[in-house]
Amino acid sequence: MSTSSSDHQQADPSIGGPDLPDLGQLLFRFAVIADTHVTEQEGSSSSPWQVNKLANARCRSVVRQINRAEPAFVLHLGDLVHPVPAQATFGDAARRFHELMAELKCDLYLTAGNHDVGDKPLDWMPAGAVNESYISMYEEHFGKHFYSFDSAGVHFVVINAQIINSGLPSEAVQREWLENDLRGCNGRRIFLCTHYPPYVSSANEPSSYDNIDEPGRSWLLELFAKFKVEAVFAGHVHNFWYDRRGETELYILPSTAFVRQDYSELFRIEPDPDLENGRDDRPKLGYLLVDVHERGHVAHTVRSFGEVNDPDLVVTAEPSRLPLVHTKTIKSAPVGLDLRHPWAEIVEVAASGGVDEFERKLVRNDYPVMALWEMGTRKLRIPLHDLFDAGTRDRMRILARMGHRFTAYSYDVPTGALLDSLVQHNDLLVAWELVIAWDKALDRLHQVVALKRACPGLRIIWSKLRSHQDSKPAGVRYSHMISHGFTLSESSTMEQFLKNPLARQTLDAFALRIAREDSPWDGIHAGRALSSVLGVDMAIQVRLAASTPGVVADDAATVANRVAETMMAAFAGPDIDVFFDTFNDVDRSFFARLGLVDRRYNPRLAGSVYRNINALMSQSTEPVTPLEHPLGRGKGVVRMLASGSDVWHLVLADEETVIDVLPSPSDAIAQSGTCRDVDLETGLVTIKAWHRTAVGKFRLDKPIHCRGLRLIQLVGAFAPTLVIAMSTP
Repeated sequence: MSTSSSDHQQADPSIGGPDLPDLGQLLFRFAVIADTHVTEQEGSSSSPWQVNKLANARCRSVVRQINRAEPAFVLHLGDLVHPVPAQATFGDAARRFHELMAELKCDLYLTAGNHDVGDKPLDWMPAGAVNESYISMYEEHFGKHFYSFDSAGVHFVVINAQIINSGLPSEAVQREWLENDLRGCNGRRIFLCTHYPPYVSSANEPSSYDNIDEPGRSWLLELFAKFKVEAVFAGHVHNFWYDRRGETELYILPSTAFVRQDYSELFRIEPDPDLENGRDDRPKLGYLLVDVHERGHVAHTVRSFGEVNDPDLVVTAEPSRLPLVHTKTIKSAPVGLDLRHPWAEIVEVAASGGVDEFERKLVRNDYPVMALWEMGTRKLRIPLHDLFDAGTRDRMRILARMGHRFTAYSYDVPTGALLDSLVQHNDLLVAWELVIAWDKALDRLHQVVALKRACPGLRIIWSKLRSHQDSKPAGVRYSHMISHGFTLSESSTMEQFLKNPLARQTLDAFALRIAREDSPWDGIHAGRALSSVLGVDMAIQVRLAASTPGVVADDAATVANRVAETMMAAFAGPDIDVFFDTFNDVDRSFFARLGLVDRRYNPRLAGSVYRNINALMSQSTEPVTPLEHPLGRGKGVVRMLASGSDVWHLVLADEETVIDVLPSPSDAIAQSGTCRDVDLETGLVTIKAWHRTAVGKFRLDKPIHCRGLRLIQLVGAFAPTLVIAMSTP
C-alpha cells in the first residue's frame, strides 16, 4: 500500500457526485510522442539490445497511426535520436529522424532530450553531460532548444530540462525567458513540454537519473502553481505515470521504441525473457492523443503494441475504429471493477547496475490507472482499509476528479481507527458495502443509523456473508473460502429485513451475487425486476472466478463472452451498479482466474471487449432495451436489443462462424438498410447493407466471417423507410 505522503489535496465538493464538470466543446486534438530513439540506419543500433534495432520501424508506424488520427500538430518530448552528440553517427541519425517525420501530415514541435543535447550534470554517469557545444549541434540539426507557440488561444511552452541546475550560460537565459514568457500569457491556458520530468511519483523524491534535481525542481513546480499551468508532458522514463498538483496535471509518457526494463520491478510477475526481460513489453509502447476542450483536456493513452512498418510498406486505408474512451468524459459506464490487487502501490526498484546503481528508487505503479482510463471505467470497489493510507487517499482524490467513483467494503460495522477513517474520509466514497453474518443484521441497525448520520450522502449496501449452512442446499462441500452477497433465491430474506423501519433508513441497496455458473444476462435483468418489487437498488457482483477455489477460470474466450453479456445487460435498461469481481488476473492464491488485464496491466481479450462496448454504447442517445426472442446460440447470435430505430445483435462465436442471416423482431418493418459490424476485440467497424427476406429475417449483403465477439447494429430496422445515412465514426 502506498505510504508516499500525507493528504495534500483539498476536499473537492465534486468528489463523490454522480457527474463531472462539463468540459464544453472540443476545440482541437494534438498528439504527444516521446523517446523515438531513431538510429542512423534502418535495423541498426549501438545498444546491446536487439529491440533497439526496431526503433525506426516503430517510429514510422506511429507516424502513420497519428496521421489517421488527424491531430492539429505533434509534440515530441525528446530523445529524438539514439546516438548522443559525442558520437560520429549523431548527424546521420538526425537526418534519418527528419526523413521519418517528413511523412507527418501536420506540424511537429521538438523538445531536446538527453540523447539530443547530453545528460544533466552527473559525474557518475558514463555518458557526456550537456554543454554549449552539444546545444549548438542540436540547434543546427533541430532548431531552438526552448521556445513557445500558440494554438487556438492555448499557449504551449517547450523547455530544455537538461540545462536546469547546470550552471551553463544558457540556463540563465532560459530561466529569464521562461519566467517572462509565462508572465506574459495573460490568462491563456498553458501546456508545457519537458524531457526530464520534475519528479516521477513524488515531489519530495530524491534525485535520480529520472528526474530534475533541486533547486530547479522546486523552481519549476512553483512556476506551474503560480501561472496555473494546465498540463505538463514529460518523457525520458519510458513508462507511464500521472500526478496532479493543484490545477496542474503531469503526464510521463511511454516510449515508442522500447521500455526501460528496470521498471519491470513494478509488476508482481517475472519479465518475459523472450521480450528482453521487459525491454520489449510491447503493450507498454505508445503515445498520447490529447483532446483540448473549452474547459479542460483529456489525454488518451494509445498503445502502439510495438507495431513496425518497413520503409517500402504501402499505406492503405484502414477500416474505421470505435472512438477512444476515457474515464474523464465517458457518458455512461455502468459496469465497475474490483481492485483486489494493490492499485496505488509504492515499489522499490532495485539498484540494477544500469542508470541508477547506488540506491533504490521508490516509485508508484500507475499502470492500473492507465488501464482503467483507456477502458472508460468509472466505478471502483476497494477494501475499506484502503482509507487508512494517506498516499492511497491522495490517489483517490486525484482519481475522483477524473471521474472515478469508489465503493468501499468491510466486514461488519467498523470500530476504532477504521470507523474513524470511514467517518473522516467518507467524502471519497459514493457507497460503503457492509458484509455481515445475517443473524447479526438486525442487531447492527442502530449502529448503521448513527454511521449514516455521520456520513450524509453515503450510500449503504448490505451484503450477506454466506455461511456453511447456505452451502448445504446447493451441495457445496465444506470450505474455508469466504463468500458473500445475496442470491436471487433469497428475495424473501431481503423482503423480511425491509419490514423493519430502521432497515429502510439504513439501506440503499442489497449486494446481489451472480455466480460464474449463472447467466449474467438473466441475473442482471432479474435483479432489476427484484429492485422494482422491493423498492431498493441492487449492487450486482458478477463473478469471473469459479465457485470452487481449486478450479482455474483461465479460458480467455469464456471470460470475454461473460464480460460482453454483462456489459450489454447493464446498458440495456436503467442505470444499475454492476461490478466484475476482479480487474487484473489472479494467478496465484485462491480462485485463480483471468481478469480484464494481466499482471503487467496489459489488456486481455475481456478488457478489449469491455473497452469497445463502453466506447460504442456510451455514445447511444436512445435507451437500450432487451428484445425477447428465442435465439439460442445459432450461428453464435445470443442476444438481441433495440435502441431507437436500431436492432443490435450480440455474437459470441467460440468457433469460426459465418453470419449471413440474422433473426428479426416481429415488429421490425423496414425492408433494407445499413449495418455496422463491430469487432469487439479490435474495435474495427465495417459498414454493410442488409435487406429483409421473404420469411422476415435480416440478410447481409456480405457474410461476416468471424471467430470472436461481434456487435452488429442494424440501422433503421424499425423505421418504415431508411432515413439514416450510416457513415463511419
